[in-house]
Amino acid sequence: MRIDIENLTVTLAGREVLGGAHLIAAEGEIAGLVGPNGSGKSTLLRTVYRHLRPHTGRVLLAGRDLRTFGAAEAARHIAALPQERGAEVDLTVREMVALGRTPYQRAFAGESATDRDLVAAALVEVGLQGQEHRGFATLSGGERQRALLARAFAQQPDVLVLDEPTNHLDVQHQIDLLALLRARRRTTLISLHDLNAAASLCDRLHVLHDGMVVASGPPREVLTADLLAEVFGVRAAVVEHPLTGDPLIAFDHRGSATT
Repeated sequence: MRIDIENLTVTLAGREVLGGAHLIAAEGEIAGLVGPNGSGKSTLLRTVYRHLRPHTGRVLLAGRDLRTFGAAEAARHIAALPQERGAEVDLTVREMVALGRTPYQRAFAGESATDRDLVAAALVEVGLQGQEHRGFATLSGGERQRALLARAFAQQPDVLVLDEPTNHLDVQHQIDLLALLRARRRTTLISLHDLNAAASLCDRLHVLHDGMVVASGPPREVLTADLLAEVFGVRAAVVEHPLTGDPLIAFDHRGSATT
């Protein structure tokens, strides 16, 4: 399903933190949000998974305004991995992942065989098979991240909304997670701090700065030295990755864009 965000404005505590944002994620496309801290990435994603209501504008799912969806209906279409992790919940890993099946279950109904199969498959996908009975609160940050991603996978959504999903993951698990997202090819909105990971993973990038979308397009077109200097304040060269051919950003760690 395609996501369209039209003229989205969000005001928090009297301050406009997102101003008139327009962006899309086409069906089956991985669309990345990149930008400095405080640029509005998380705020935008929270409006998509309905944690925040926009002041103006709308979010469309396959052409339909998300505000017309009931909660369970929306959850059958959109799964979110927010930055808020809920680390202290008193659940096992399996119980946490099984929450992804809640939108499909009738009140007071138990798990179906399909539910059990999807939960088991999701645990395998993220490498947590055999960890089902551990307490979620006892997991490391990276393990919690993978359990929450398994919950999103078990939800079988049309759209994934992922806010910094590689946080707390070691390099191997970062690479594995990005490979999983490529293989699934769900419509995905994802925010990433790692610009090289974004360039490798995403079909389309939207660059946010001071609450505005200032550039959109394929990574090769968007990630230019001039944009990196203007938006991120860094001096960098954009070259071809020697292994993949993707854009590779080589940062000047000895100075900045202004020196």
